[in-house]
Amino acid sequence: MKLVFATGNIGKLREASEILGEGFELVSLAQVGITEDIPETGNTLMANSLQKAKYLYDKVGCNCFADDTGLEVDSLGGAPGVYTARYAGEGKDFNKNMDKVLYELSVVETEARMAKSMGLSVKPVSRRARFKSVITLIINGEPHIFEGTLEGEIGYEKSGNGGFGYDPIFIADEYPGMTLADITEEQKNAISHRGKALRAMAQWLKEQ
Repeated sequence: MKLVFATGNIGKLREASEILGEGFELVSLAQVGITEDIPETGNTLMANSLQKAKYLYDKVGCNCFADDTGLEVDSLGGAPGVYTARYAGEGKDFNKNMDKVLYELSVVETEARMAKSMGLSVKPVSRRARFKSVITLIINGEPHIFEGTLEGEIGYEKSGNGGFGYDPIFIADEYPGMTLADITEEQKNAISHRGKALRAMAQWLKEQ
């Protein structure tokens, strides 16, 4: 089955192709002549995913899917959330995005230490976080939603040369002490938020 994937990210395209496996041919935005940024102005991951998929379907008129993924850090009130890709600005610079998350967590931890030193009762600062992916698949004009979550925590520094996005600072529960950028692509795909959503989508398609 041929599906257009609403992404210009080569890493995401490769990841999705490997997870879906045989029987699926993924086509990139560039391959269907879309070079503009697809609008994503929703207030939730689901809204953005649906908006991108509908935009793509209206443009190309064939079966397609879009995903929106967010990183939620508990001690940052769920941020970056829907602003994950552009947390440090519209340039979508993930090195700057990661630096901002690490800095903001260090500020929260410093404030907690100062409060504790003053004799105040302070809860320990949690570095718990999760990735959430929402995929909207449009088949023959009908949207279908699939979701996946990966639980973990934010490390204290960047580590690893693999992956993309926030992978160098995210430590999944399944691989303590290692970031997603430290483990292999195969290991990551087996547990990832996007992998869970993509496998749910593939299973649904096979059952139709």
